[in-house]
Amino acid sequence: MATTKKTAAKAETKTAAKKTAAKTETKAAATKTAAKKTETKAAATKTAAKKTETKAAAKTTAAKKTAAKKTEPKFELFIQFGGATVAVADIEKNVKKVVKGKKAYTVYVKPEESKAYIVADGETTGMDVFFIAD
Repeated sequence: MATTKKTAAKAETKTAAKKTAAKTETKAAATKTAAKKTETKAAATKTAAKKTETKAAAKTTAAKKTAAKKTEPKFELFIQFGGATVAVADIEKNVKKVVKGKKAYTVYVKPEESKAYIVADGETTGMDVFFIAD
């Protein structure tokens, strides 16, 4: 009977050892899973940080382009002759009215005659330019 008790005690010890080993393995697996989750979260955080940096860089670039456009100076060109002045923009508006439907045109301004001559698609036409006295 003593042998039976020793055998039963050994079996219980082995069973307890197996249970302890199983618990240890389960805890180790849980620790590995937690570590993987932490690594995944860290990778996601890095990716989010990179996206934020990219967006910030894009905004900075857009801001620089907008600033560059705003700083361009306004350009106006006038022709003066014999006490009269005419804006080149006005000449351009009048020329565009005359050359509707033409593919290409060249304008020659002769202030002494108060005229602009237009060569549009190989045809020459004259146009009066209204000069304004200063």
